[in-house]
Amino acid sequence: MRFWGMSVIGVLGSALLLSLGIWQVQRLSWKISVLENIEAKVSAPARALPAVVSEQVDSLLSVRVLGQYKGETLRILVSQKLYGAGYRLITKLETEDGRQILVDRGFVSVRAQMPATPAGIGELIGNLHWPSEIDGFTPENDVDANIWFSRDVATLAAELSTEPILLVLRDSSFVKEKATALPVDVAGIPNDHLQYAVTWFSLAIIWLGMSGYFLYRSRDSQS
Repeated sequence: MRFWGMSVIGVLGSALLLSLGIWQVQRLSWKISVLENIEAKVSAPARALPAVVSEQVDSLLSVRVLGQYKGETLRILVSQKLYGAGYRLITKLETEDGRQILVDRGFVSVRAQMPATPAGIGELIGNLHWPSEIDGFTPENDVDANIWFSRDVATLAAELSTEPILLVLRDSSFVKEKATALPVDVAGIPNDHLQYAVTWFSLAIIWLGMSGYFLYRSRDSQS
């Protein structure tokens, strides 16, 4: 009786672990498709800024605008590999047709001197983005010190009196743009499904091996 009970546990445990591995393989295929779609949208030829912008429709849209920077620059505290702590610089851009939007100009280290905002009219290419960067651990913004902790588009737009539109810079004709552009890409989107699948399949093999060993010992002790 004990032998058959252990056999059932071995089979059911292995089947469960294998099914989890198969599910992760399916998730991997889905995630690759999602990332390919994002990459295609991000790298698509730039088009004009739509007259009506919707987060649901236009998120990651590649656009080209002509305009000039206006007013102060907000500093979003972030950390980047190889560089450490620094700021993303968010500045208002007034387009050639009078619209006012936010531009994420890129990254500067906290150790570097704040670069001057480029003057004059320039052409900017980038992607529209509404990043979700607020959670229960996000500190309150220090408005007086001009230190912000997330790119919450609605909040930044209200502070700089712009439309709630953020263009994350990819390329610029401003020769004096000293910030390092941090364009939208898929590098920061995790895709660990292959590792998970390998883990579950490995556990299934170990479970089978252990079950076989215990069944062998059980039969040995009964003989």
